[in-house]
Amino acid sequence: MEILDHISLKPYNSFGIEAEARHFVQTTSVAELKEALEWAQKQTLPTLVIGGGSNILLTENYNGLVIKNELLGYEVLSRDDDFIFVKVCAGEVWHQFVMHCLEHQYAGVENLALIPGCVGASPMQNIGAYGVELRDVFEELTAVHRYEGYTRTFTNAECAFGYRESVFKNVYRDQFVITDVTYRLRTKPVFHIEYGAIRQELERLHVSELSIQSIAQAVINIRSSKLPDPAVIGNAGSFFKNPSVSREQYEALKAVYPEMVAYENEDGTMKLAAGWLIEQAGWKGYRKGDAGVHEKQALVLVNYGKATGHEILEVCNQVIDTVIKKYGVELHPEVNII
Repeated sequence: MEILDHISLKPYNSFGIEAEARHFVQTTSVAELKEALEWAQKQTLPTLVIGGGSNILLTENYNGLVIKNELLGYEVLSRDDDFIFVKVCAGEVWHQFVMHCLEHQYAGVENLALIPGCVGASPMQNIGAYGVELRDVFEELTAVHRYEGYTRTFTNAECAFGYRESVFKNVYRDQFVITDVTYRLRTKPVFHIEYGAIRQELERLHVSELSIQSIAQAVINIRSSKLPDPAVIGNAGSFFKNPSVSREQYEALKAVYPEMVAYENEDGTMKLAAGWLIEQAGWKGYRKGDAGVHEKQALVLVNYGKATGHEILEVCNQVIDTVIKKYGVELHPEVNII
């Protein structure tokens, strides 16, 4: 394990923000991870653990130890007629894991194709897309306590998954580092094509017989058409969560804005489409300097080249203020602001 000093984090965050880590280390084993955490504790330094760097906005240099999680590997734990349990190390790239599942006919994650980031981040915010969430295929995970060094297993229930939420974003925020995740995947697929965009894309592809491969391809096509490639334009995917409001507030808004897009939650509240709210508020395609809102998807904030984290954050705050004033609805970032 080699700890480096004063390392640029620009290659390690998908926004492409220029920021510096006072100390930086890449860990390829749980032993190295524990060693790095112990070193930081002895130096009384904070730690920032990153995987793909696709869900963070760096607003300043990091005056601590940045740990790049590079734990790699797959292991099939067991399988029966209905399910196969696969343990995946946290440093594996999420989309590559989805491709691995397609190759081996493991069903359940095809709707989650092309989501950026690493496996270790998937349960932290309960990633989801097109009618499927991580919790639908999650079995358990293993994590190391940052300060006491012990290893703990978390079940599905113990993760307390919610909409882009888990226990690791609130109760246990910054307390654990996830080292591996076990997924419960199906040997016989259950298809989720409720979202109109998927149905339309499957029709465009002339798919006559559904498969996990065809659904994944439809999702990849949709996401590629709407979301910018971070290698070309810096971004972190969807920047804001879709907000939920009461049925009464939704009905009042719907009366004023008949075209408002919404979906009913299990608890009867209504989930509004944040992208629609932002676009209708006039922000789609906005640009100031190199910071802005993407021209094709208003949910995505972008760095066209040399924007600072503070400039991106300023756009974020302006969007939030405008949406509150126009609709009385507060947006919350899905991206972690550091």
